[in-house]
Amino acid sequence: MAGKFARSWSLMKSSAAVLRSDKSLMMFPLLSGICCLLVAASFLIPIGMAMVGAERAGVGEHGLSVGAYAALFVFYLVQYFVIIFFNTALAGAALQRLRGEATSLEAGFAVAKSRVVSIFGYALIAATVGLVLRALQERLGLIGRLVAGFLGLAWTVATFLVVPVLASQDIGPMDAVKRSVELLKQTWGENLIGNAGLGVVFGIVTFVAALLAVGLIVVAASMQSAAALIAIIAIVVIGFTLLALIQASLQGIYAAALYQYAEEGTVGGGFDQALLERAFQPKS
Repeated sequence: MAGKFARSWSLMKSSAAVLRSDKSLMMFPLLSGICCLLVAASFLIPIGMAMVGAERAGVGEHGLSVGAYAALFVFYLVQYFVIIFFNTALAGAALQRLRGEATSLEAGFAVAKSRVVSIFGYALIAATVGLVLRALQERLGLIGRLVAGFLGLAWTVATFLVVPVLASQDIGPMDAVKRSVELLKQTWGENLIGNAGLGVVFGIVTFVAALLAVGLIVVAASMQSAAALIAIIAIVVIGFTLLALIQASLQGIYAAALYQYAEEGTVGGGFDQALLERAFQPKS
C-alpha cells in the first residue's frame, strides 16, 4: 500500500509539472463548474415541483413519479453534456501539451466542438446509466444502493479513458467506451483502482485544509469582528475552490497521460517513462 501511495504521489507531482507549465488548463474545470451550477439552478424548480407532485399523488413512498424521472433524466443529460464537453476540451489541450504542441483555451475548445456529436451521445449513455442506478436505489432500498454502488464503480472503471479517447479519436460514443475498456485490459486491468490514488492524496489535503479552515473561522468569530469573519470565510471559499480546480485539472492531465501511454506506448513532457510503466504493469 505504501508503494502504491508513493507511486500515486509521484504521478501527481508529474501532473503538477505539466499544470505548472500551463496554468490556463485550470480554466476548463472552472468554466465547467460555473456552467454546472447554472444548470443545477435552472432545474431546481421543475424537479422540485415534480417531486412534490409525486408526494401528493402518494407515490413518494415507492419512489419517484414518471414525471420526476423524466425531469431527472433531462437534468442528468444536460449536466453530463456540460461536464464531458469541458473535460474533453481539457483532455484535448493536455494531450497537445504532452505531445509538445502549442495549445490554448481556444485549441482545447476546438477539440471539444469537433466532437460535440459524440460528446452528446456519450452524455446520453451516461445519463441513462445514472438514471438506472438511481432507480435501483429508489426501488430496492439497501440492496439497491449496494448494487448501484457496485455497478457505478464498474462503470467508472470501464469508462476511465473515454474522455481522452473522444478528444484524440473521431469515433462514436459506444466505440469510445469499447476502446476505453480495451486499453484498460491491455494495461491496468484490475490494477487500475490500486494505482489510482490521486484522489486519496487530495482527500488528505482537503481534510487538513478543512481543519485549518475551521480553526481560522473560530478565531475570527472570537474576535467579534464581522469584517474579519467575512474575510476569513472568503479566503476559505477561494482556497477550497482553488484546491478543487487543481485536483480536477490534475485528474484530466493524469488521464490524458495514461491514455497516451496506453495508446502509443510513450509519455509526454513531465512524466517519467519508467514510472508509468510500473503503473501500467498488468496483473499477473
